[in-house]
Amino acid sequence: MSGPFTLTDFYGKLSLPIPENIGKDIGHFNVFNIAEYRVRLNKGEMRYDRRSYFKISLINGKNRAEYADKVIDIDNKALLFASPKIPYHYVPQDDDQSGYFCVFTENFLSKDKSGLILEKLPLFQPGGYPIFQISDGDYGEVEQLFMKIERELSSDYPFKFELIRAYVIELLHMGQKLQPALPVENGHNASTRITDLFVELLERQFPINTPSQQLLLKTPNDFAERLAVHPNHLNKVLKETTGSTTTAIIHARIFEEAKILLNNTDWNISEIAFSLGFEEVAHFSNFFKKFAKKSPLKFRGSIVI
Repeated sequence: MSGPFTLTDFYGKLSLPIPENIGKDIGHFNVFNIAEYRVRLNKGEMRYDRRSYFKISLINGKNRAEYADKVIDIDNKALLFASPKIPYHYVPQDDDQSGYFCVFTENFLSKDKSGLILEKLPLFQPGGYPIFQISDGDYGEVEQLFMKIERELSSDYPFKFELIRAYVIELLHMGQKLQPALPVENGHNASTRITDLFVELLERQFPINTPSQQLLLKTPNDFAERLAVHPNHLNKVLKETTGSTTTAIIHARIFEEAKILLNNTDWNISEIAFSLGFEEVAHFSNFFKKFAKKSPLKFRGSIVI
């Protein structure tokens, strides 16, 4: 299973190399014009997941932002703040898209002396709504700020990154002062979304193709953290929509994969146990016996070829 969407993935989507001379030794920073890269940005399907970087977007167009328990429609102009903490899926709803966005790593702003700690900002906390509808006047003001960032990034000014940090911090403070857009889905629809995303994250880990491949999400807490919801809420939703607990669903899928590996590979039991996320072979054997009523070795020995 692949991890969060990385900067390498991001630049690959744009068919661009990661610039080696942008933010070297000070963290990564770059800015993009949406109209210029719109076709590349919209190619393929960007999966629902975390990003390994921060992103601030100035959006002009119809779009939809999908989170685990909410969907936010953007009809016109908006500011969007994304962090590695909150997974989301961003879907343009028409071809008329313009604006700017910048991407940066946490250590880019850590060089700033203002004491601002990104992960502590309400903008980037799970459960919030980090999308803000803005007026035409506010849009123009933010657009000018992005244009300054773009101009400085291509300049030879020796302290340009210090100035760009100041502009980015100004963007963050603008977001802090704005009222959030409200989600358009809740209740049953939100539960269905959480269930679908949980199943997607679970199934994305399979099939196990090599003994070195290992499950990254194995517990209810793992999935809840990736979905940015509380484990108890995830369990409640899954019981309502499937009739089973989070743990039961995870264990049932791991058991099915264990049977497939025992049936169709010549891997030894310790290799299978490791690939399925068990640190000890004994733990895997006990887990398997609970479902199959026999050990992995006896199960493999009973297979008729």
